[in-house]
Order: sequence, then C-alpha cells, then structure tokens
Amino acid sequence: MVEFGGWLMPVQYEGILKEHQAVRTAAGLFDVSHMGEIEISGPGARNFLQGLIPNDVNRLKPGCAIYSPLCNPAGGIIDDLLVYQLEENQYLLVVNASNIDKDYRWIETQAEGQGDITIKNVSEVTGQLALQGPVAEKVLQKLTAINLSEIKYFCFVYGQVEGVQCLISRTGYTGEDGFELYFPAEHATALWNAILAAGQLEGVQPAGLGARDTLRFEACLPLYGHELTDEISPLMAGLGWTVKFNKPDFIGREALSKEKEAGVSHKLVGLEMIERGIPRQGYPVQREGQEIGWITSGTFAPTLNKNLGLAYVLVQYAEIGSELDVMVRNKPVKARVVPKPFYKREV
Repeated sequence: MVEFGGWLMPVQYEGILKEHQAVRTAAGLFDVSHMGEIEISGPGARNFLQGLIPNDVNRLKPGCAIYSPLCNPAGGIIDDLLVYQLEENQYLLVVNASNIDKDYRWIETQAEGQGDITIKNVSEVTGQLALQGPVAEKVLQKLTAINLSEIKYFCFVYGQVEGVQCLISRTGYTGEDGFELYFPAEHATALWNAILAAGQLEGVQPAGLGARDTLRFEACLPLYGHELTDEISPLMAGLGWTVKFNKPDFIGREALSKEKEAGVSHKLVGLEMIERGIPRQGYPVQREGQEIGWITSGTFAPTLNKNLGLAYVLVQYAEIGSELDVMVRNKPVKARVVPKPFYKREV
C-alpha cells in the first residue's frame, strides 16, 4: 500500500505483471474511487465550461463525455479531466485525485460573479470502479439488465448494477475496452465483490496502481505530473486535437494561439531502448553529448517485452528513427524514437 492523493492505495494484489496481463487478456478490476468528481450545474453551466476548457463542450449531449485539459492563462495544463454531460444543464468533471482541491479552487475562482452556476465537489460521496479488458462487457452484463453492447465509446447510461444505481460509462485508462462505474460510495465494497465473483471463471483479477500505470503507459495515455504539468501545454503534449481554436474564447487561448503560430519547442516522443537500460522519469536525454530533453515515464512494457520511454525532446530530434542517448545513472544508453502509441488493441 502507498499514499496517493491522500488515499492509501494498493500498488499490486498478486503482482503487477499478472494484473497487467489479466487486463490485456481477460479483465482487471480497479478501485479508482480516489479520483475526484466535481458537479457543475445551472443555466450558465455550458457557457462557463466553454470558457473554462479548450475542448468544445458544444459537441456534448446528455449521455456523452469528452476528454480535455484544464489550462491556465499561460496555456499550461492544470489537470486533465473527463467532462460528462448528465442532463441539459448538469455536468460532471472527473479529475485526478492529487488535483481535486487545486481544480476545485480554480474552477470556483473562474466562476465568481456568475450567479447562474452551482459548483459542488462530490468526490467524498462518489465511488468509482473500472472494469477493463476483453471480457469486461461479458462479465458486467451478468450483473445488469442494461444492454451494455449499446453503450458507445465515451458514452454512458444510468442503470442498476447488482441492485446499485450507477452511471455506467464506456471509458477507461488502460488501452482496453471496458467500463467505469460511478455510484454512491457506500456501495463500493459490495459492487467490488460482486464483479470479482461474476468474473471468476473469466479470469478477472483485482488490479492496483502498478498495473494501471504500465497499462496506460503502453497505450501512451498521459499522466498528470509526468507528461502533463502546469508548465507543459496541450500542443507540446500532443493534445492539440483537444484545443478548439474555432471557439470564441477559453482560458489559455491567447498563449496557445501564439505557441501554435510559433511552433512548439519540444515534442513528446516514444523511445525504445537499443542498449540495455530502463528510462525513468527525470532522466536527461542527450544527442552527441548535448542535453535535448527529459524522460517523463519509462518502464519495461510487459505486453511488448521491451524497455520503453516517453520523453520530451527538442523538435529537431523528434523524427521517427532518431537515435538518442538516455542518461541512465549518468551513463549514455542508446535509444531510438519510435511511433506512438506503443500498444493499440485490435478492434
């Protein structure tokens, strides 16, 4: 167990590799109740969100969700989040556990003077479980009358799972198909046990933070504090698709427009180690002895059987095939820029 965002969280139950492979081949169950949930409602909620985040909230309709960074005026990423439209004037933001208080204060500050908006932090009363993997639908279907096959990617429905009213969303953070369930927190233990029991024959495993990180890493899904920080912009992080410059205005628009016009200084690239060594967060990246970037995440990728890393490097060294040096314990170890994502499931 480790402290994470004010919670005691399991790194692993029976082993990171076993849990990682279970998600890729069967399914894994994650308790992600530590994530934060913030409700924004009222007649002005949509317009407020349009100005708050760079992605286009007008694309949403009740029953759908979008992914977006939350930017500061300099274009840096305060956090990344999911926005669910619950009803016509009601939205749910799902934010990272370590950023709940920061995000909530920021959002409240931006909403000052707008009397037609209500902002509520419901993190403490909301439970969240994620069932991820190829058999996730088959297993979860045993516990609900909702036809799960009709839920499209990044959409959700309300329904009962094992008698508990849930928001059932086809989203996740592993690169696999699966579902995330949101429900009153007091039902977390009962739902956890019911899903594990329903999935016993299919090989469903409880999975901890360790597997969650290796899975998201293989799929090249960014993690706040690694690929995303208050100083890194969505354009630099390869999230330009979330920045809708055709919107009238949003926080960070001016800075991001200038960066887009000038071009980013660094790009986030995938690295495959040529020589023996594992790239770890913070290791410098060099080319011919000159520092050109840094590792944001790196590990042995179990599905691919390779040592891989994500790194920000100067754009002139970001082309596929570039050979760079990762400074592992102050010694240069050769790596090559490779395409992202490292892993993509077959549909």
